[in-house]
Amino acid sequence: MKTEKILLAGATGYLGQYILAELLKKEYPTRIVVRNKSKIAPSLLTHPLLEVVEAEVTKADTLQGVCEGISGVISAVGITQQKDGLTYEQVDYGANKNLLDEAMRCGVRKMVYISVLNGDAIRHIGIGAAKERFVEALKGSGMSYCIVRPSAFYSDMGNFLKMAKEGKVRLFGKGQWAMNPIHGEDLAEVCVAQLASAEREMNVGGSEVLTQTEIARLAFEVLGKPVKISYLPDWVRRFILKIGKYVMPRSAYGVVEFVLTIMGMDSVAPMQIGRHRLKAFFEEVAQGKSR
Repeated sequence: MKTEKILLAGATGYLGQYILAELLKKEYPTRIVVRNKSKIAPSLLTHPLLEVVEAEVTKADTLQGVCEGISGVISAVGITQQKDGLTYEQVDYGANKNLLDEAMRCGVRKMVYISVLNGDAIRHIGIGAAKERFVEALKGSGMSYCIVRPSAFYSDMGNFLKMAKEGKVRLFGKGQWAMNPIHGEDLAEVCVAQLASAEREMNVGGSEVLTQTEIARLAFEVLGKPVKISYLPDWVRRFILKIGKYVMPRSAYGVVEFVLTIMGMDSVAPMQIGRHRLKAFFEEVAQGKSR
């Protein structure tokens, strides 16, 4: 068993669940912060290495003492879909800043923060601005840190499978933009490894580099359906980005803004790792086996 105790925030999300499993596998005594303990599997609540604390990371006063006795913090806190009326600024920046402030007050040694690949290139959109603002705060804090920047999650690729199930995948341009999405389990190993690493920034993705067209074709192959891909002119994507902020609710536009921005650029991380393959993931999702 490790002697250092780790605080994990965002443990109930897609990536957070895998990070928690990896921490316990590596025998790190772990404290997690959750809004509601009922979201944690009953079997985990009795795990000898796990401590569960109820708090709200967006409310600094609820975090007092949460980092006492903690050596390292891993934060997977962030919004993929804006819920509860909260903004990216309140969560991706504010909640993480609350954690950082409390960690510094308690003398935490290191913080590992999971951000996004190409952060500088998406600073002009809501989620990018909030994430990069926190990155700057963390870098300027004086605390030891590592920024992990994944290309895309396997869970995000489920949208291709969903469109394929509906009969047609719609892409922009020629579907030529490439990415190397990474499975949560593979990424979790990277995140936990950074607790003992001297790296300051990790740009990481999966071992397969695929274009959007190739991902769409793979989805149809797994479903056993004929390939039907329609390619919309890229000006359509840019037009939606331009007018969306004026005609969509803010809670809906934030997600659309992020997805459409990423759909118009390459997202290939130079560090390409992992044993998982996207086809196998699609097969698990199609069979209802993947989380």
